[in-house]
Amino acid sequence: MKPALYPCLWFDGKAQEAAELYVSLFRNSSIKSSNPMVSYFELDGNPFMALNGGPEYQPNASISFYVTLEDPEELENIWNELMVEGEAFIPLGSYDWSEVYGWVQDRYGVTWQLSLGKVAEVRQSIVPLFMFCGDQQGKAEEAISFYRDVFNGTEEVFIARYEPGQVKLEASVVHARFKLNDQLFMVMDSAVPQPFTFNEGISMVISCDTQEEIDHYWNHFTEKGQEGVCGWCKDPFGVSWQVIPSMLGQLMSNPEKAPRVGAAFMKMKKMEIETLVNA
Repeated sequence: MKPALYPCLWFDGKAQEAAELYVSLFRNSSIKSSNPMVSYFELDGNPFMALNGGPEYQPNASISFYVTLEDPEELENIWNELMVEGEAFIPLGSYDWSEVYGWVQDRYGVTWQLSLGKVAEVRQSIVPLFMFCGDQQGKAEEAISFYRDVFNGTEEVFIARYEPGQVKLEASVVHARFKLNDQLFMVMDSAVPQPFTFNEGISMVISCDTQEEIDHYWNHFTEKGQEGVCGWCKDPFGVSWQVIPSMLGQLMSNPEKAPRVGAAFMKMKKMEIETLVNA
């Protein structure tokens, strides 16, 4: 079985509040579990984690969520709710690529691209979209190659490139889709300068069953990336990943064992399953 892969959203004390808003907007959505530190939830069957990490980081538009909706009324209702204390990056309207489309940053800093279309054609209703900009401008195609090497069996679904002379910045990929561990991703090179780039505000979690899996991802990401603590690291493009054991939640749910497990992983960079189990 391939390790589970899902996004983590960083909040300053409002993780559960944000999760409750999101599950109220999307069909087939619910909060799976929640505590003062994290909330796990699903949006139309797509898993997410919301983390109360403090004020140090905030999400930005370098990673957004591309949402395909088939009902224009539903799309407009979601747009209106996300716009409460939010900001439109691209106003809701009709564009060449979608009859109805808009890009909005919500009140928590998370950005959403809402598009009218057929989910079956996209193959997933909510998709993380990486925009290569700032100091990572123009590196989307290089990143696709890197991720295909890291995630064995990656499936490339679609790639479209800018026409020669279409943009003045270093940019090749206008839109690409590919699968990593059965999770669909989208990437693009920004067509205009952006004042931000990837940070810990939105990270990707890889939930691994074995130490071999943890070692594989950690070593690939950090070889030319950066080690963090508690299973966090950055890949060569600055995208943050949490490489964690799938059993961590079970270990932390044991009231007697949890304090020892917590003390153990707080001392770690790369997670070591044997050390956690024996804590």
